[in-house]
Amino acid sequence: MTARTLILMRHGKSGYPAGVTDHERPLASRGRREAALAGEWIAKDGLTVDAVLCSTAARTRETLQRTGIKAPVTYLDDIYGGTPEAIFESLRIHAPGDATTVLVIGHEPGMPETALALDPLCYLERFPTSAYAIIDVEVSWDQIGLAPDTSASLRAMRIPR
Repeated sequence: MTARTLILMRHGKSGYPAGVTDHERPLASRGRREAALAGEWIAKDGLTVDAVLCSTAARTRETLQRTGIKAPVTYLDDIYGGTPEAIFESLRIHAPGDATTVLVIGHEPGMPETALALDPLCYLERFPTSAYAIIDVEVSWDQIGLAPDTSASLRAMRIPR
């Protein structure tokens, strides 16, 4: 079994323009800057993303664009309000079987709760905007989240600032 890497990333800091729905909120200038920094850090961590699963919200789409990551993307409504089970189901269905590293860009509480569901012993003091967790996964994508022990462990937590 090939080791896999899951990157769970929270979108960048969003703006709150008047009259804009939550789903359509754009990134604030800080969010644009920190999302770009996150992309730089992901590259410096030596991670080559093979596939991206991204919430359909404007701020997640813009976060992905700002990271500069060029990989096939699947935009999913299920990640927008995603529970860990919804995120696992999205991975089981949409992550390519041959992908070594998959990036999921979503929201709080979905991203931190998914990290904790995979590695209940990990310690996440906080999961602010533009932060990402790097998780080593030892099951195939189509099996993630199915067994009580998914053989996953938090490798690192990064907070680009």
